[in-house]
Amino acid sequence: MGIARNQQTYELLLVCNIRAGRLEDTWSLMGEMKRQGFVLSSRIYSKIIGLYRDNGLWKKAIDIMIEMKENQVPFDRRVYNSIIDTLGKSGQLHEARGVFENMQRDDIKPDITTWNSLIRWHCQAGDVGKALEFFSTMQDQGLYPDPKIFVTIISRLGEEGKWDLIKKNFESMKYRGHRSSGIIYAVLVDIYGQYGKFQNAEDCLLALKSEGVETSASLFCALANAYAQQGLCEQTVKVLQLMEAEGIEPNLIMLNLLINAFGIAGRYLEALSIFHQLKEIGISPDVVTYSTLMKACIRARQFDQAIKIYREMELVGCTPDRKAREMLQNASMILR
Repeated sequence: MGIARNQQTYELLLVCNIRAGRLEDTWSLMGEMKRQGFVLSSRIYSKIIGLYRDNGLWKKAIDIMIEMKENQVPFDRRVYNSIIDTLGKSGQLHEARGVFENMQRDDIKPDITTWNSLIRWHCQAGDVGKALEFFSTMQDQGLYPDPKIFVTIISRLGEEGKWDLIKKNFESMKYRGHRSSGIIYAVLVDIYGQYGKFQNAEDCLLALKSEGVETSASLFCALANAYAQQGLCEQTVKVLQLMEAEGIEPNLIMLNLLINAFGIAGRYLEALSIFHQLKEIGISPDVVTYSTLMKACIRARQFDQAIKIYREMELVGCTPDRKAREMLQNASMILR
């Protein structure tokens, strides 16, 4: 029609390709923008870094930082958060802490997303001491951790048998946070700890309601995650049913958690069933869905099924992340 693309056109196209995980098309558009003299905004840069994170391309994220400095594009909180998360996920924890220090030197105050990334990836790397240090500093700065991160910490401590440390950190939290949030953490400690009072999801929800806690999709996902990480499939399903009874539509996060619960329990057929139901109701699986399902199949030694899922992920245009590629390689080697 003879209408030239402008800055907004390019940015919309970039966002579409980033959401679809299309690396090649994203790079092509970025190159075209540069040739046309357009400069990306910090918002778009942060989304591109997120795409690199999902594909394990942490060096590309560093290149983006250099490019932004050369183009004098200001670093905002979103960009810093994206870079920290990318480096953390790739295991580059020293570099992530360096970016975190730069963020503070630039007088950009870390938010809950910043702290969550630092805590999550240090926990995953086994550096629980540093994770707890960030956890404490975050609260000192007046931020209360979200339930998912709290579960990450107590699950890691639980795996190491450090129940006294769980109790110590929880008691410390009780004197800092809001009472209504405190009951949520009490329930999570109980689910993952050695106390057993809230092993039933229905009792757990009743206790929360009696304390005046408002239900939400994020709350149900936090509870489901606590049950799912231990392979307590029935209770994870019960959380989903309670969520629906409250009139809250199941989202992709909840269904991914359900797949994970069955996978951890070694019940890969049920995990596959959830996957097929998910597609039937019109929810598009994401890279987390496929990776979680692959992990469930590999845990059940269904290596050919894991490879089949990987191929489907590629066919639908969902770019596999590093974890999925590693699982494909391992499954292929075992079958050979």
